[in-house]
Amino acid sequence: MSPGRGAKPRTSAPRTSAKPKNAGPIAAATPKSPAKPKAAAVPRGALTIPTNVKDVELDFGGGQVVRLTNLDKLFWPELGLSKRDLLQYYGRMAPVLLPHVRDRAMVMKRYPNGAHGEFFFMKRAPSPRPEWIETCRIPHDSGNVIDFPVIQDLPSLLWVINLGCIDLNPWYARCDDTDRPDYLHFDLDPVPGATFDKVRETALLVRRGLEGLGMTCYPKTTGSKGIHVYIPIRRGPTQKEVWEFAKRFALALATQAPALITAEYRVAKRPEGRVLVDYNQNAWGRTLASIYSIRPRPRAPVSTPITWEEVESGVAIDDFRIDNVPERVAAVGDLWKPLLGARGRVALEKFL
Repeated sequence: MSPGRGAKPRTSAPRTSAKPKNAGPIAAATPKSPAKPKAAAVPRGALTIPTNVKDVELDFGGGQVVRLTNLDKLFWPELGLSKRDLLQYYGRMAPVLLPHVRDRAMVMKRYPNGAHGEFFFMKRAPSPRPEWIETCRIPHDSGNVIDFPVIQDLPSLLWVINLGCIDLNPWYARCDDTDRPDYLHFDLDPVPGATFDKVRETALLVRRGLEGLGMTCYPKTTGSKGIHVYIPIRRGPTQKEVWEFAKRFALALATQAPALITAEYRVAKRPEGRVLVDYNQNAWGRTLASIYSIRPRPRAPVSTPITWEEVESGVAIDDFRIDNVPERVAAVGDLWKPLLGARGRVALEKFL
């Protein structure tokens, strides 16, 4: 199924009833339960979620029917943005988003009351669920075996978002080998007192260090406070080995620029005004907000791929939002498309 397929919704038809003809004074018509309306077949084209209903069913064919609920619930009241707007954004971004999350376990971070409400994490795919939702079964050291949902296509993407997920948090490794990731990354997070200018400066130093090792790297805004730097690697090293390399790199960088950078994982020990080069997010089972994820923050910013030239020129987190990222991607394309291919991936083994 093409990820760009849209859905034409079908809402309930008016209920009607008819008085039985020639009914005597003691005759009574047996009431019938109104038939559940069928969702309309999905035509190809852009997804359009209706604005005049609270709930709607979308039929994508092949038995994939998605029920979207509480569409008018405000997720960003100050912006007038509803759950419908959230779903509409992800529906529009599906063609470029899906290749980056497909075949990966998804940790659900659910915000049932919107971006400013309480949230909770959920790993296990909820039941009951549509039979076409694929899962990724991952054993944990605790003895638990967890079936994570997997977002493979537009219907499963909308199903997850409808649960109240604002951002997406996929595993770094694909489901066929959850201990061998195909990405190495660094989460650049400002310690209190550090400005975003310092985050940008740190990102450029991370780039210089990685390129000095022959590694091509790609930046994106986190949509929150920092920048993510990703390096596509060949699958082979275990998640622990990837973590160990990331730790050595971050500690070495912090030694070279101690007035700017810290790699101290203990929060209480981090010096103020520095930028944390967080290597620990490479640990097994950790996740980061995915590419094109909306973040539950004011102005609904989006974790957006950017160029190194934009990092140098002074990009800001709020430059990329739910209201302008689709147009940006339409203009510049998916800047992270190279991360999807086999070419250019780093053989990390020689650095271990």
